[in-house]
Amino acid sequence: MSSAAEHRRPLQSDSDAILDALPNPVLMIGPDGKIVAANIATEAFFEISTQFLKRQSLKELVPFGSPLLALIDQVRSSNAPVNEYKVDLGTPRMGGDRQVDLHVAPLTERPGHIVVMLQERTIADKMDRQLTHRSAARSVIALAAMLAHEIKNPLSGIRGAAQLLEQQASSEDRMLTRLICDEADRIVTLVDRMEVFGDERPVVRGPVNIHSVLDHVKRLAQSGFARNIRFVEDYDPSLPPVLANQDQLIQVFLNLVKNAAEALIDVPDAEIQLTTAFRPGVRLSVPGQKSRVSLPLEFCVKDNGPGVPDDLLPNLFDPFVTTKQTGSGLGLALVAKIVGDHGGIIECESQPRKTTFRVLMPMYSTSVKHADQSSRDGSAGKSSPASQGAK
Repeated sequence: MSSAAEHRRPLQSDSDAILDALPNPVLMIGPDGKIVAANIATEAFFEISTQFLKRQSLKELVPFGSPLLALIDQVRSSNAPVNEYKVDLGTPRMGGDRQVDLHVAPLTERPGHIVVMLQERTIADKMDRQLTHRSAARSVIALAAMLAHEIKNPLSGIRGAAQLLEQQASSEDRMLTRLICDEADRIVTLVDRMEVFGDERPVVRGPVNIHSVLDHVKRLAQSGFARNIRFVEDYDPSLPPVLANQDQLIQVFLNLVKNAAEALIDVPDAEIQLTTAFRPGVRLSVPGQKSRVSLPLEFCVKDNGPGVPDDLLPNLFDPFVTTKQTGSGLGLALVAKIVGDHGGIIECESQPRKTTFRVLMPMYSTSVKHADQSSRDGSAGKSSPASQGAK
């Protein structure tokens, strides 16, 4: 089990400490195009250590003919800062589309040197998509309430009539009446699962050790549906507790691990990776709250399966969207609802051999303890949606 703290480099000065505290990649380019300095966020973006970055030319890291190279030349010639938006810096090594906003400026104290800051657009895009996911989950609440009332009552009558007919039917006709009963039961089960979306009671939350949750989920998976899959853990043991409902967190990650295991059925070297990390700087504006909520805790479930089809990826957390032939498409929608009820966000990044479900959550602190107590008192004696199955 590795720690993120083990890989942190020693700070050499106050300026280095400030740069390393920034969540955005910042790097300095020398007159020869070589990388002179970079902060920790740059290491994470390019997935390369600073020592290796300093041996590289920038053109070796970005796509051929990248607009970033032209921007650096423009800044050198004009000696003035330049911004460029929605530039793709994705390469086969980094994988996928990596759209960023570029901020390039000359370093007046060191002639010929250029400072580049990257702001990954996917963060803002993920926030927008997550709010869309929450809206979709809320829209299905009204549908679930209507279905429960308008469908379950008639189905009870249909099933009762089929049972009466079965008593006087021939053996061949009994097969048909049994089919009617089975299909009625299947619809009722589906409606029962959709009723979970209608539960808008406050979530009872408190300090939860995420590593205990992930270890519990891992044991459940290895004793059942993922017994032949290799698990890899990359945890930051210094993480503070997450502000959450433990039962619902188990439900969320059990669902994500189960989906990953099902995607790895035909993969010979099947592997699921569970990671935790502290990512300062991510804040989300939540409806009904004046201040933005900080989401510094990042939990990921990764697999090396075939990936999610590109046409399904933007709507993966919407109800009834599924890649399974027999799936209902409600599992990930329920996961998105639970994470949203906790004030967090969930997003999926997928390509062949590398699919990542990333959950960002708020951490527990004494300042939110008393605010959450009112929700705890108001929901005493009520069951939580975590007691329902998410499949």
